[in-house]
Amino acid sequence: MSSVTFKQVSKSFGKSVPLTINDLSLSIADGEFCVFVGPSGCGKSTLLRMVAGLESVSSGDIEIAGRRVNDLPPAQRGVAMVFQSYALYPHMTVAENMAFGLRRFGANRAEIEAKVRHAAEILQLTPLLDRLPKALSGGQRQRVAIGRAIVKQPQVFLFDEPLSNLDAALRVQTRLEIAKLHADIGNASMVYVTHDQVEAMTLADRIVLLRAGSAVAEHGSVAQAGTPMDVYHRPRNRFVAEFFGSPKMNILPGRLLRAEADHAIVDLFGNEVVAAVDARRAAAGDAVWLGIRPEHLGVDRDGNAAALRLTLRQIERLGDSSLLHLAASDDAPLVTLRVDGAASDRPGAALALRLPAECCHLFDANGDAFPRTVQLPS
Repeated sequence: MSSVTFKQVSKSFGKSVPLTINDLSLSIADGEFCVFVGPSGCGKSTLLRMVAGLESVSSGDIEIAGRRVNDLPPAQRGVAMVFQSYALYPHMTVAENMAFGLRRFGANRAEIEAKVRHAAEILQLTPLLDRLPKALSGGQRQRVAIGRAIVKQPQVFLFDEPLSNLDAALRVQTRLEIAKLHADIGNASMVYVTHDQVEAMTLADRIVLLRAGSAVAEHGSVAQAGTPMDVYHRPRNRFVAEFFGSPKMNILPGRLLRAEADHAIVDLFGNEVVAAVDARRAAAGDAVWLGIRPEHLGVDRDGNAAALRLTLRQIERLGDSSLLHLAASDDAPLVTLRVDGAASDRPGAALALRLPAECCHLFDANGDAFPRTVQLPS
């Protein structure tokens, strides 16, 4: 078993300091790849360090494989942690670095060699076993650090932003290697901390998005937990909606005109827009926020009636696609949409936009989402 359970876990660094983690309850299943993601200061690494035993729990319980571990030292928890820093011994070879922990715990030589060889094969490090860290690239060093965790055969792998020191190309390569590692090992749970939404979306079986600052005390630490596509397509609030997506979701101020069981009519820049949500808990005239992702907006080039007519302010060409930034007026918020890379539009052009009702999200004045009546795919 490799499950990890948090039972009303809180963490404070002092009476005068706001809570870092607030009343967090969560279960990570055997073999699950769970990613903690969120802005700086939300407690991602603190949470991971509490699982590892490197940080105390202020209140609540943490269980690993059904066993309460609050008071257990790190070596007895059945976890292995990969840090942001490689932390390799410069005078030891790759093989010696990977074997160091096993030697400390008195494993015999044959067992050590077999485990190091197995981990090296998984991570494609076999040709590098006799090299010193100074002869390795950054990606290779990080793989050695991961190998050092693999040889311990832990119940739970803990990754604390392991790719943040790598360049963009190495991040992609190492991300694929970590995903393959999870598939190869299978029975061990992985808990991964990152601030990078791409890492979260591409690696996770389940994402846990954490809040930071004053929102922790008011709403609790977890903004939303779910599959990557769930948090992307069905955000519970504006914070979740705006965190995922690059470019981020358009969030536009509007006013509710009327609400039916299966749709709502919103006044947006003087135009009526239909959203497939149930907004009946709000009253006509209430301020609301309409959200729609850039890839869900469309340009009406046939002269048909459209919800919005906006002026193109700027265009960003990305090769395969282009980002158009439009606004209703000089002081209105920008609306971003993604179009084909060959689009010939020029700044100053007036464009008519389509807002499909099934792609529109609606949030109340507090930022909480109204229930959607038509669901986008999981």
